[in-house]
Amino acid sequence: MTKILIVEDNEDMQHILSNLLHEEGYETIAVLDGESALKEVKKNDPNLVLLDIKLPGMDGMKVLNEMQKIDKDLQIIMLTAYGDIKDAVNAMKLGAYDYITKPFNNDELLLIISKALQTHYLTREVKHLRKKLGEKTAEDIVLELGGESTKVKQVLEYINIVCPTNVSVILRGESGTGKELIAQLIHMKSQRRERAFVAIDCGAIPETLVESELFGYEKGAFTGADHQKEGKFELAQEGTLFLDEITNLPEAAQTKLLRVLQEKKVQRLGGKKDIKVDVRIVVATNIPLFNAVKKGKFREDLFYRLNEFEIIIPTLRERKEDIPILAKRFLDEANNEFGKNIKGFTPQAMESLLTYRWPGNVREFKNAIRKTALLTNSKNIDRIYFPNDDLNTPEKPEFNEVSGEGSSLHDLVRDTTNEMERDIIIKTLSKVGGNKSKAARLLKIDR
Repeated sequence: MTKILIVEDNEDMQHILSNLLHEEGYETIAVLDGESALKEVKKNDPNLVLLDIKLPGMDGMKVLNEMQKIDKDLQIIMLTAYGDIKDAVNAMKLGAYDYITKPFNNDELLLIISKALQTHYLTREVKHLRKKLGEKTAEDIVLELGGESTKVKQVLEYINIVCPTNVSVILRGESGTGKELIAQLIHMKSQRRERAFVAIDCGAIPETLVESELFGYEKGAFTGADHQKEGKFELAQEGTLFLDEITNLPEAAQTKLLRVLQEKKVQRLGGKKDIKVDVRIVVATNIPLFNAVKKGKFREDLFYRLNEFEIIIPTLRERKEDIPILAKRFLDEANNEFGKNIKGFTPQAMESLLTYRWPGNVREFKNAIRKTALLTNSKNIDRIYFPNDDLNTPEKPEFNEVSGEGSSLHDLVRDTTNEMERDIIIKTLSKVGGNKSKAARLLKIDR
């Protein structure tokens, strides 16, 4: 049943509103002040709120603001006396759905309520469909980035500062740290969020196709161009274009990119007319861009054009306090995916997660939890199956596979010994659940 919260300090008005809404089949909850209203929103998750502007203690405007922090999609209709219409209009600017003056017309109030509830249900349905289709919300991305560490909070603070602007952003971080997720988050929180977010991996496209992918081409521009094609700039019109691994962009494409950014116009390959573009640029790199400039692999003028705001994304090993939080989140996801009910991690398993170096960062971490959940049949995880673990011990290679024919005896012995040491260490780590200190003690070597 649809629940409507009535926040009104006049008990007679509460009674009138409750009776009217009950006759229409709505369930009501009535409170006299803002503090009680906020508790009810958290406890009962109402579909709509009728909120009086004049309340004892916390006024209606403050209550409106706090309710939106709890549920930004909650529909709120302000109740106001005729002389306070200006406040009601201000409340709508702050996010209220509508207002109605007291004394009110019953039919008018019910019509506004009906429209507000329709908006509420449509918003919930869109969110549900997006989740069903796998589309991430901004909240999902923040959760996936994870945690309470100072470094992650700093990144989120930078995102909030830069997202309302149109400045270009450089995202720098190792593989798997979530650069594309952060680019998506910047887009979702920007004024361009209703337009397209277009991503292109500059390292995954053959050099001969980069320009046609970025700028498009006309029919007949080259052999095989049997139709017109829009480039990524056009597809991202009024939205955000994310250029991943920007240092892999060929020099010719760098030159054209610089011209597009300066002139805000593109010309398709084989085309003669300029096409105006309005695109926000976010780029990603796993090395400092200026290092690439010094090595002659990246244009200095393009670097200065892009370098309006840089966000450095921390590695997972730099924010280990987030590992338990991420582990719980990824385990919940794996439980849902595989239909399991694994409760958590033993201390030994958690120590494995905390001591492992995670060269693949959050991407590798998520894969490890997913693989472990799939292979675990107990209530709690006591061993972590890292993504690069072999489920079966591989056969030993022949000598000529180790070092190649013609290797010296010294080289063959060295390589074979190293291989045996590696296997012994891996097996010992497996027995102790990845605990490096315990493995070192068993093997009588340092950690």
